[in-house]
Amino acid sequence: MKLNNTSQYAIRILNFIATKDASHNETLLYHAKDLSDTLDISYKYLTKIMTQLVKSEIILSIRGREGGYKLAKKASTIRVLDILDAVNESLISKECILGIGACDQHNKCALHDQWVKPKTMIEEMFKETYLDSLEHKELKF
Repeated sequence: MKLNNTSQYAIRILNFIATKDASHNETLLYHAKDLSDTLDISYKYLTKIMTQLVKSEIILSIRGREGGYKLAKKASTIRVLDILDAVNESLISKECILGIGACDQHNKCALHDQWVKPKTMIEEMFKETYLDSLEHKELKF
């Protein structure tokens, strides 16, 4: 299982913001251009992701010359699953792990039954992991 690029970038963006805020003991405003440059994400793609995060009320967008983005709530209340939901990452995939089309209870591949438990564990990890637990981890920016 691999997260799509949008999900990977959204987690990186939010982790960067949460980590910087924690190191300054305050909530800062971040400009899209600065985030784009620092995280090596195209400006257009980053702003698209930020729009999704704003609509999901994970990020606040402050307009104007002194504006920018900031977390809408504490990092300790934002689950990785919330981030994935915000960018439409579907964890309920019927795509076969072996890459041979749809795979479900009625149309099983050779690994279907063995994949159910690890897949459930991954879903639980996303539900139980909060943004603040990612702060200061050695994630690549």
